[in-house]
Amino acid sequence: MYRYKRRRSKYNAKKTVVDGITFDSKAEARRYGELKLLERAGLISKLKLQPKYVLIPAYTNGNGRKIRAMHYIADFEYYDHERKRIVIEDVKGHKTREYKLKKKLFEKRYKPMTITEVEG
Repeated sequence: MYRYKRRRSKYNAKKTVVDGITFDSKAEARRYGELKLLERAGLISKLKLQPKYVLIPAYTNGNGRKIRAMHYIADFEYYDHERKRIVIEDVKGHKTREYKLKKKLFEKRYKPMTITEVEG
């Protein structure tokens, strides 16, 4: 009988389940708990998990080849009553090149919204 070792994620993040929801890391699960408390206290509302934003819509290139859309999936989105604005949050332990590029594209397309990074 063979035993397979469970592969660790690239950045040693451990999937964590809270309220039946699987989060990519303990830090993301912890932040979810904090946001739920803020929501119960009435400081934030409309909490969304994994909201998806189109960065570049699908298109057909000059050779007639269809190119898929590019998306950014944030960790959380909510309305902050104190700041009176929507907040887009990403829990980050390590900022990859892909993340940095997608952040720039997001902030260009969805200006004046920005991504708030929470240390993981």
